[in-house]
Amino acid sequence: MGSSHSMNKIHKIRSELWRWSNFSFRFCFWFLVMAFSEPRLMLGELAPDFTATALVDFQFEDLTLSTYRGKYVVLFFYPADFTFVCPTELVAFSDRIAEFKVMDCEVIGVSTDTHWVHLAWVQTPRKMGGLGEIRYPLVADRNTEIGKKYGVYCQGDGNCFRGLFIIDRRGILRQITINDMGVGRSIDEVLRLVQALQYTDVHGVVCPANWKPGNETMHADPAKAIAEYFSKQA
Repeated sequence: MGSSHSMNKIHKIRSELWRWSNFSFRFCFWFLVMAFSEPRLMLGELAPDFTATALVDFQFEDLTLSTYRGKYVVLFFYPADFTFVCPTELVAFSDRIAEFKVMDCEVIGVSTDTHWVHLAWVQTPRKMGGLGEIRYPLVADRNTEIGKKYGVYCQGDGNCFRGLFIIDRRGILRQITINDMGVGRSIDEVLRLVQALQYTDVHGVVCPANWKPGNETMHADPAKAIAEYFSKQA
């Protein structure tokens, strides 16, 4: 009887020790994950700065993001050079670069390819699978640090998801979208977002769904704004 009681006590102690050791392991694992994970970007925060080699007008230059303060910036990531969806996006941005320039907005593309691969791609004519001339910088994120800072680096593939970040004149993140690899972005929507953000900066109003320049805006007054807006749409 005494022996049985002692064995039960031992089993209970072992069970408790296992429970606490298991808890300690889970806690340590969680702590390590949190400690070494990349911080999540939040709207309203300063965009992570970086300096990297970029292809600019067929020349290699060091590009530092913070030197663009005073301008809006569209910073977009794409998976890789010499691919399929990516060239359609890069060419579409380039073809409409004047519309961004009018808004004092710069466009910067980033991938994990080297600057030499960027150069080879733009030197290859479009009819032969290349890009031809691209009228904005292409950054080479070879060490993947930029993609990791912005939370778009895909460890398994070694390249980046289609992340797009709109940064205002103060260097503050104002818009974040991340597409899966197979889905290209709408240049019309990127232009619209920059226009809307700049309009709210100047006029202190808010822009409703599908807003475009010339459309009605709203004042942030919950008592009147919605009724007034929908009455004008009727």
